[in-house]
Amino acid sequence: MCKRLLHTPIIQSRSRHLVTAAPAPHFNVDHVVIGAGVVGLAIAERLSRRQRTSTLVLERHQQFGMEASSRNSEVIHAGIYYPPTSLKTRLCIRGRELLYRVCAEARIPCSKIGKWIVAVSDDEVEYLLKRKGLADELGVPTRWLARRVIQEGEPNLVAAQVLESRETGIVDSHSLMQYLEARVNLQNGNIIYSHPVQSIQKCSTGYIVRVGGPTPSTIQTRILINASGLCSDLIASQVLPLHYGPNTQTSIRYVKGHYFGLRGPPPVKPLIYPCPEKEARDTVTSLGVHCTLDLNGRLRFGPDRPDDYKIDVADEYLAGFHAAIQRYLPAVRKEDLYPDYTGILKKPPQKSQKLNNQAYVPPPNKNKKP
Repeated sequence: MCKRLLHTPIIQSRSRHLVTAAPAPHFNVDHVVIGAGVVGLAIAERLSRRQRTSTLVLERHQQFGMEASSRNSEVIHAGIYYPPTSLKTRLCIRGRELLYRVCAEARIPCSKIGKWIVAVSDDEVEYLLKRKGLADELGVPTRWLARRVIQEGEPNLVAAQVLESRETGIVDSHSLMQYLEARVNLQNGNIIYSHPVQSIQKCSTGYIVRVGGPTPSTIQTRILINASGLCSDLIASQVLPLHYGPNTQTSIRYVKGHYFGLRGPPPVKPLIYPCPEKEARDTVTSLGVHCTLDLNGRLRFGPDRPDDYKIDVADEYLAGFHAAIQRYLPAVRKEDLYPDYTGILKKPPQKSQKLNNQAYVPPPNKNKKP
């Protein structure tokens, strides 16, 4: 099951002032990563490079990327949406540079096709001015496009002003995850699919992780990485219940997002991101129903963010999608749109929208005894 198997006796776990005995683990690894999405695989790939250490990835599904990593726009963002002090901004900019590099070295399909951020009306231009100011502050290349360039380059587009993000691109997310999976297995790592994490217990030397699935087991690890995506708050609540889980400021609120595809040749060449709805411009809770292409030239629109979780929504949401698209691409016909796929987005609760701009790290417990 793992390359490095070490028998470990009963582990003493401290909980407040009580010492409880955890079950003897079946084996010991240095690093356990929960989740085989693109984030978990990328972390595991880097950890598995370390010599004389072992890395294990636990995934509840039958293969990698079965949730958010395979149901998104596959866009490599430039990093111009969050405040300059935000951890999200730093990770996005640095991650973009590293991602383009690894795609070039490993020949992973990607393309730096650029993104046009579009103001359809004059009252939306202020949003573009803020994006431009932030991009200049961060050193991310952007430029204003002259009206002649817009009309000649994309005659199907309606725009009062366009800000071009030249560093934005698209990537084949499946090929990227396939590459990361292969690297983990070739190095000092293992990936176990169809094995969900059932419980986590803190102990004096790390963590005891109980795993279900076809071969249930108990694992001891020094370092535990939570990359479980949609379930990340539930996983974290087992270790830090006061900061994560239900009724806390970090509990995840799920939002369904629909995508519609377009039949026929794409009417535009770059990615098109309209100005978000007015209430979403400051919190970056939504980038609007945008227009993206994949590496095969197939165009899709989305996502929206409805308040319900209905399964059969094709006819119900088509009219709203078409109306949003027609603001900037009026030539797109309703009959040429078709339901493509659905993703599950995650958002902090409304009372803590400020967490949208930061990666949250809970404060240390000053009252806890060492």
